[in-house]
Amino acid sequence: MALTLPSPPSPQLSPLSLRPSASNSLKFTLGAAPPRALLRCSRASLSSAVDSPPQTSGSQPEKKLILQVKDLTAVIAESKQQILKGVNLTVYEGEVHAVMGKNGSGKSTFAKVLVGHPDYEVTGGSVVFKGQDLLEMEADERSLAGLFMSFQSPVEIPGVSNINFLRMAYNAKRAKLGLPELGVFEFYAYLYPKLELVNMKTDFLDRNVNEGFSGGEKKRNEILQLAVLGAELALLDEIDSGLDVDAFQDVAKAVNGLLTPTNSVLLITHYIRLLQLVKPTRIHIMENGKIVKTGDISLAEALEKDGYEAVA
Repeated sequence: MALTLPSPPSPQLSPLSLRPSASNSLKFTLGAAPPRALLRCSRASLSSAVDSPPQTSGSQPEKKLILQVKDLTAVIAESKQQILKGVNLTVYEGEVHAVMGKNGSGKSTFAKVLVGHPDYEVTGGSVVFKGQDLLEMEADERSLAGLFMSFQSPVEIPGVSNINFLRMAYNAKRAKLGLPELGVFEFYAYLYPKLELVNMKTDFLDRNVNEGFSGGEKKRNEILQLAVLGAELALLDEIDSGLDVDAFQDVAKAVNGLLTPTNSVLLITHYIRLLQLVKPTRIHIMENGKIVKTGDISLAEALEKDGYEAVA
């Protein structure tokens, strides 16, 4: 099958700088600033600390701690309204955690606080990510350190093609690791197998980021970004919303394809159908800014059958 390679990026295109803004999610600027990595945002809570103990058998090494959240509280920066009221959560490598809860319970706020969204201000608690104080890091530093978030409503970036966006973000991460940047053809060789993973055609690479994309295309594009950047902790905020059957199956398959024994996923969802395909290690129920209950898939099954009153 013949493939048409995307055109090399225009030499006039300046590096892409990505920073969080006080609007929906990100501020995108083209300028002389060095490339910044993708930002992603969200957070959650627990009434009592819930640790996911490393599972060992025989001579298998213990799992490494990826994320530890203790007594995290946060408010809306402008109004000072408290949203998170003492979140505790522990995630080890290779685990999938799902956060469920009613609208307004604090699920998306939790994720956004983790990635450093400027709309929220942390007022207490601590967050350790891979042994580092996450709250002391800037948003782009969190992304470069291996934290990724997909948005419920991914933003459009007019004038920036997918391949240029992805290559700049990937090369920013390589630079942090002390590795040389990939040229356009080297990057395409790295990228092409990941297109197959999310069932995207090559012509998506020449289209502007999310511009004119359907809901399913946007969600696939988010997972493609995750595949390219190789995050160690992915925060996926309602990646199953607004998808038809085929797109849903493709996204779930892609998430499973990206799971390894050394990375982890935090899913925010309302529906058990996603958890039937992407098997969770733990399920957490969030209510009023806290995680009030933790369990296995049976917790989501009870929720699906009888609603939140059944798990209160």
